[in-house]
Amino acid sequence: MKSFLAILTAALTIVSGVCAHNHAVPFERLDKNDTLLLVLDLQVGLYNLARDWDPTLYYNNLIAHAALGQLFDLPVVLTTSAQQGPNGPLPKEILEMYPDAPLIERQGEVDAWDNAEFRKAVRAAGKSQIIVAGITTDVCTTFLALSLRAEGYSVWANVEASGTTTELIRDVSNLRMEAAGVKLVSLFSIVCDLMRDWRNTPGSKEVLPWLNQYYPIYGMVARGHAAAIDNGTIIPGEAGLV
Repeated sequence: MKSFLAILTAALTIVSGVCAHNHAVPFERLDKNDTLLLVLDLQVGLYNLARDWDPTLYYNNLIAHAALGQLFDLPVVLTTSAQQGPNGPLPKEILEMYPDAPLIERQGEVDAWDNAEFRKAVRAAGKSQIIVAGITTDVCTTFLALSLRAEGYSVWANVEASGTTTELIRDVSNLRMEAAGVKLVSLFSIVCDLMRDWRNTPGSKEVLPWLNQYYPIYGMVARGHAAAIDNGTIIPGEAGLV
């Protein structure tokens, strides 16, 4: 006869499998025709709180996040929190990208969704999928992401463009969002999901130069290939590698 412990272990395994199945959700793809990009509180003063990233890398990340709208022709809503105080304005590089986009300057609301003008701008876009990143991850990004989920939106949080004071705070905040169904994604993941196919438009012609500027690790992959085609020859030892 099986021991009680063995029976209990088997039962727990079955229950765990059933629970996992019940909580499984289909793979939802980003659709560039149904996506809104939010630039949330990526302000020059708040930037100093993003200490879970190398400062230069993080600056590049937040600029790249904003530039997603240009690459895929997404509607964009910009918002700031109390920018007349120490939080400061958005970087001018972002403002110059979208001179005609809605810019909601919140006077006191911490959660952007508490601002009626911001809610109106998001709803006016008429999109069901939202990409967001903000400073700080635990407040700006998390509060809004949870509010958007409560309203029925699908939310993609760009983890590379959100920043906060410590790695611990970042991790627990991401877990909190993930538990609410927020999709935690990288910049490259967002780009590839919106593009879908290198033969599309935007496709390799538009995306590779964009990656070269904002995600140079992949830009160098393309550069290396182009250089080999343009002026390269196979040297001893290489022939058997391909």
